[in-house]
Amino acid sequence: MTKWLTGVSMTLLMAQPASAETLREAIVAAYATNPQLAAARARQEALAETTEQARSASRPVVGLTGGAGYDRLALGGSGAASLDAAVPVWAGGRISSAIRAARGDVAAGAEALRDTEAAILQGVVVAYADLLYTQQAVEVARVGIERLDSQVAEARSRFGLGQATRTDVAQLEAQRASVVANLADAEGALATAAAAYRAVVGQDAGTLSATVAPPPMLPTDREEARGAAESRNPLLLQQRRVVDAAAARVDQARAERAPSVDLSAGYGRGARIADGELRGFEAAASAGLAFRVPIGSGGLVSSRIRQAEAVRRAELFQADAAARESIRGADAAWASLVAARTRLQASIDGLTAADVALNGVRAEYGFGLRSTIDILVADQSFRSAQLAVAAARADVLVAQATLLRATGRLGADAYG
Repeated sequence: MTKWLTGVSMTLLMAQPASAETLREAIVAAYATNPQLAAARARQEALAETTEQARSASRPVVGLTGGAGYDRLALGGSGAASLDAAVPVWAGGRISSAIRAARGDVAAGAEALRDTEAAILQGVVVAYADLLYTQQAVEVARVGIERLDSQVAEARSRFGLGQATRTDVAQLEAQRASVVANLADAEGALATAAAAYRAVVGQDAGTLSATVAPPPMLPTDREEARGAAESRNPLLLQQRRVVDAAAARVDQARAERAPSVDLSAGYGRGARIADGELRGFEAAASAGLAFRVPIGSGGLVSSRIRQAEAVRRAELFQADAAARESIRGADAAWASLVAARTRLQASIDGLTAADVALNGVRAEYGFGLRSTIDILVADQSFRSAQLAVAAARADVLVAQATLLRATGRLGADAYG
């Protein structure tokens, strides 16, 4: 019995089937099938078209127009068709600044998409950690019931031999009933965690692997985390691209004061049917330059310039705030990871000690040196230590994902 307990205590939380589902597999599945992520990608594709739309203002515009009619009084019909084209020659910076603004919007959208991806993948890690913990909690309760079944049977045997009392048997049976209740709660939590996992990953989970290697891109110290956050945090980079777009819109507003030149050309021809004959009119062609110089706009252009400059200042302040927030997020995530790692190591040490204590109490109980209460306390401490290790491992996984997101390193390849 003692040998069996030692094996369980050292392998329960680490053992897993050879085909256990890994965190990497869950991330790959979510990255390929998550509908929220697919929607964000589609929105970014739509946003990317604004650059092409802005660029189209610098290209020729060609149109073909035509018409036909019937003159009742003259008992004849007529028709005409024309081909017109216009080419911007000089726009005073209007088009170039609009293109730069669109590029800034697209770049900001790309960073927002990167943060959306990171948020969804962080949700995958959280769902994986929660489900892993509940699976282990169920296993701890089940093994605990099996262990208590053996202890109850032993106590009943000792009671039959006059070496234990009915109270000893009742105490063990009460402990077993408590663990059965814990198992019911754990199974309910497992069903809830499995539903959350299915929602974010897109598939039902099997038995999850408790062995998750530290992500290779995880910062090794706080200074590295800060540096990565300043250079790669997607929300910070998004705000910087927003500043670029706002600056381009200031130039765009100022360009409304500049003259513009357009080249236009056209060619047309008409025809008339009268007395059964087709009579064509002379063809006409035209070409010219249109020169436009803004003289007054009633203060509209000046107001738009002031508005654009104010928006740019606001975005600059927001960029400063985003920089501070990125550092705060990196510091907080690093502190959480350090605490989770420390808690995990302490929990592992506690589990080792609880295992030794339970085995010792069991051995001493056999020699009449320990009471049933001692066994119950040791058994409860052992199961609590097992759950503490499982919870600490889940906390480490979540803290790692939080730090990766804060430093802009949480992507589909973050876990190898």
